[in-house]
Amino acid sequence: MTVDRAVRPSPGTGAVQPLRATWRDYLALTKPKVISLLLWTTLTAMVMAARGWPGLGLLIVVSVAGYASAGSAGVFNMIIDRDIDLKMKRTATRPTTSGLISTRDAAIFGTALQVLSFAMLWFWATPLAAWMSLAGFLTYVVVYTRWLKRATWHNIVLGGAAGCFPPLVGWAAVTGNLNLFAWFLFAIIFFWTPVHFWALALMIKEEYREVGIPMLPVVYGDKLTVMQIGLYAIGTVGLSLMPALLGEVGWLYVLSALVLGALLLRDSWRLYRYVMAGNKVERRVALPLYLYSMLYLALLFVAGAADRALLG
Repeated sequence: MTVDRAVRPSPGTGAVQPLRATWRDYLALTKPKVISLLLWTTLTAMVMAARGWPGLGLLIVVSVAGYASAGSAGVFNMIIDRDIDLKMKRTATRPTTSGLISTRDAAIFGTALQVLSFAMLWFWATPLAAWMSLAGFLTYVVVYTRWLKRATWHNIVLGGAAGCFPPLVGWAAVTGNLNLFAWFLFAIIFFWTPVHFWALALMIKEEYREVGIPMLPVVYGDKLTVMQIGLYAIGTVGLSLMPALLGEVGWLYVLSALVLGALLLRDSWRLYRYVMAGNKVERRVALPLYLYSMLYLALLFVAGAADRALLG
């Protein structure tokens, strides 16, 4: 499918001329709102790994490289999904769909970001951090966007593993290795992702239906979706407490995980009860879980960083 290049009236003549992309348009390609939570889990994992301050220089390197890698994944996601983005109201104005930035230019930009990220992590952090970052990029672009997203309702479960790599990047950047605690951070995000994303999918399932994306609410309906959300919420809370059994965290983290987990289960239960009563999902019902799930993950990682930094 082709798109006319974005145009605007020429002053004084009424004729139209092509719009030129600005740095803001290229920034939009990187999906900065999505990246914020990814970077947060990366940086807090660095504090956990160092059991304190990992050093300003390393934090800057990993922050810039992490943004570049995640931003590159966002660019290629927009390139691959250009056809369906055109049909969805909330994505129809993206630079790649409006024609403001060509596919060629977007691909060059995305590739440059990924090369920059890998090189920075390899030379100024650790090679393992560079490989973990690249693995997250490939999982999101190839496994999720190119393959699973349009093929199965398991797309966000399996493809969501892409969002689990940031804490591994942060941990590996500090230590040069990955221990069991680091992999528990990966697992927590893996179980958390369906809770977060399916809450969003419930709100915009009609958009997914219109473009043929088999998200769980589209394929099996709201009731099965809220049941799955509940199960994954329970799994998330259970996994969040496992590091205590390993002796990796103390009372500050455990108390925080219990309180935060109780609130996550409460919001999941409210959504489950509402849907199972036969009510149609409305934005006001699913939105609280969607928003709180982001806060939950951010605060859980803060608790882990604070616990290991302050309590050793």
